[in-house]
Amino acid sequence: MTTDTATGTGAEDPPVPVLKDPAPPPGARRFWAVRRIPAALIALVLLGASGLLLYDVAAVRADRTAMAWRRELADDLATRPLDNAWVLAGASLAVLVGVWLLILAATPGLRAVLPMRRDHTDVRAGLDREAAALTLRDRAMEVSGVQSVRVRMGRKKVAVRAVSHFRELDEVRADVESVLGTGIDDLGLARPPALTVRVGRPPTKGGRV
Repeated sequence: MTTDTATGTGAEDPPVPVLKDPAPPPGARRFWAVRRIPAALIALVLLGASGLLLYDVAAVRADRTAMAWRRELADDLATRPLDNAWVLAGASLAVLVGVWLLILAATPGLRAVLPMRRDHTDVRAGLDREAAALTLRDRAMEVSGVQSVRVRMGRKKVAVRAVSHFRELDEVRADVESVLGTGIDDLGLARPPALTVRVGRPPTKGGRV
């Protein structure tokens, strides 16, 4: 004899759905630069060269004489040897421009913007490097004994140079490292940079001590 459930029907309880954890947000990547100026310059150069060449071709098709620059260029390219200095210089310039365009196409740019952690999949945020350096500098200035601070903020490393006018240098360095370590975590960067701290004494009239 079976016992009825709380509903009195004798049927089994429906399975309780198991809630799965939400998928973690994707990793934060660097922001890509728009690069409007290089694109505009290249577009203008190509547009001007293409328009001039098409005009000359259309003029030749209309039984007119080709432009002198195109005749001279064709004759010069046909007669000038490949090891000529001007030919080598032009080829080198073309290679450099091509490499530059490939680098622009393959790299994200915007090195001044540090990507922050993505706690939500539909939100992306970045922090300016100068603003991050200023924030860490203000944190370091709060340490007792620190007179001045210089912060160089990079994508992978933070170099801090502090000047202490009293207290032991080792104690000041330990306090600065502790404060800035917490400060870097509070910035919320996707890839927290490594911290390097140097502490010295202020310069004197006879030199540095």
